[in-house]
Order: sequence, then structure tokens, then C-alpha cells
Amino acid sequence: MSTTHEEITAVPRGMVRPGSLRDLIDAHLYMPFPFRQNQHAAKAAAGMVTWLSDRRLTDDPTVSAMITATRPAELAAYNSPDMDAELLQIVANQIAYQFVFDDRAEEVGRHWPGRLLPMLTESIEILRDGRPPRTLLGAALDDLHRQVRERCTPAQAARWAFNSREYVHGLLYEAVAQTDTVPLRIGTCKSIRSLIAGVEPFHPLCEAAQPRELTADELHHPLMRRLGRLSADAAVWIPDLFSAVKEQRAGGLINLSLAYQRAERCSLPAGVMLALRLINSTIREFEEVYDEIKPQLSPAGAGYVEGMAGWIRGCYFWSRTVPRYADTLVTSAAR
Repeated sequence: MSTTHEEITAVPRGMVRPGSLRDLIDAHLYMPFPFRQNQHAAKAAAGMVTWLSDRRLTDDPTVSAMITATRPAELAAYNSPDMDAELLQIVANQIAYQFVFDDRAEEVGRHWPGRLLPMLTESIEILRDGRPPRTLLGAALDDLHRQVRERCTPAQAARWAFNSREYVHGLLYEAVAQTDTVPLRIGTCKSIRSLIAGVEPFHPLCEAAQPRELTADELHHPLMRRLGRLSADAAVWIPDLFSAVKEQRAGGLINLSLAYQRAERCSLPAGVMLALRLINSTIREFEEVYDEIKPQLSPAGAGYVEGMAGWIRGCYFWSRTVPRYADTLVTSAAR
């Protein structure tokens, strides 16, 4: 049974049906990491609102409403409870930016695939070549890159840029999948989901929160690399449980629960249960691999892994109450 925390319910309690889809997830998800929240959460939330406004991203009422329903700073505070205020602010800003960018890329890719390429190539040029931005989204990314370079070491900033470029490239794969009429296989869905998870760009920020850089032996150890993959997959698959209803209604494809539902031709709750089994085994493997490598890690290395574990914990506690996924509370788990 998972440990849960709930400060604000996205839907009034009287509207929550007994045996809701969220109840099903709470009952079966293995969550060994207890709820925690950063003490600078309110400051990060206020700073994020100001940053989005300064970058003119919330000039669009649709974007502003999405940010209200998504609560990026709350996700940052749950994922990164030990970060100082400055670093937490970068995390909150980046989560907000990625939600804006991802939603826009999905919309453009689904309806006007040809227009997606200029949007993605601008991001790559900013991250790889230092080219000046041409759009508001590009200017926001350029400013984020500046924040990271000012706070992180050159090596950490380079890793951040590399991981961010991989995320951008993944959005092109998602667009191709969304326009294809051939049913998407589970393996392909998982591969694309790994690319567009958007979690791994935050791993260098987890490293930056430590008192020193990790050694090359620690950072590139095969078990450490495995932990990074397990963390990113578990962290992004957990929201897939809670967003399945929303994605199904919107015609989304890149969602683990929906992929299982299509493959097995089963109900949505049954698809969620199949996804839960994979997530639980992934989290247990994360624990096992961490136990194996822990004796070899420095305090900074151990703190880095704890930062990755924070993404697994934070994505769960955030997903279960965020208004963006409120449909999960009023959808029956009956099969």
C-alpha cells in the first residue's frame, strides 16, 4: 500500500466516486519514498509566475490556464525537497517551460507536422550552437540555458544541454507516431516515452545540488547509468497512470496505460493495472541497484541518486492531486 499525502484535492470530495481510478492506483502502486516538500515552495511558485510573465509565455490565456491546472512549482517542490531556493527556482521554471513547450509541440505536430521542424530546430540551435532565439519559446529556453550555466559547473551545464536536446529530438518521434495510422506497439511507445519524458535534463541539476561534482567513475558507472534510466522511466510512467483518461479523450497515443489497453484490447482500468506492474518492478529494481552501488558512492554520489529517487516520489504525489489529471478522481475503476 502506498503512503499518500493530500493538501488540496483537485475535485471536491463529494464528487469522488467510491472505487475511482485514483483509488485503484493508490492501492496498487509501490511507493517506498515518503512525501516531502521543499521549504522554498511558495517562493519558487511566485518566482515561476513572474518568470513566465516576463518571458511573455502566459500572455496566451490558454497557457496561463494550463499552468494553473498543472502547478509546475508544486512538482518541483515535491521532486526536490532538499534544493536551495536558487536551484529550486531553476527547476520550477524549467518544468513550467517544458509543459508549455511540450503541449505546443504536441498540438503543432498533430495538426501541422511541417511546422514542428522550425520549432524544434530553433531549440537545438540554441542548446548546441548558442544561436540567438527567434520566438518567445526560444527566448525562454535561451534564458533557462543562461540560468543553468550561471549556477552549474561547465560539465554539468553541458550534460543539461545534451539531455535537453535528446528531449527535443524525442518530440519529433512523437509527432510521427501521432500521425501514423498503424497501431503503436508497446515497445515503440516506451521508447518514445523515454525520449520525451523530460526528466533526464533535471539530473544535472540534481548533481548541482551536491557539495561537489561527481567523479567520472561515479557518473559513468554502469549501475549509475541504469539508475538514471530507471528513475526517468518510473517518474514519467507514474503520471501516465493518472493522465490516461485525459489522454484517451484527447486522442493521445504516447501513454503507457493506453498502450497496454490497445495491445491487450482491455478496459482502461485493466490497462492501468498492467502499467502498474511494470512501474512497480521498475521502482523495485531501482532500490536493488541503489543498494548494490551505494557502498561505492561518495556522499555527493549518494545525494545525486537521492535526487533521482525524488523524481519518482514527487511525480506520484503531484499527479494524484493536480487539477490537470482531475478526471482520474471521477472515473470508475470498474472493469
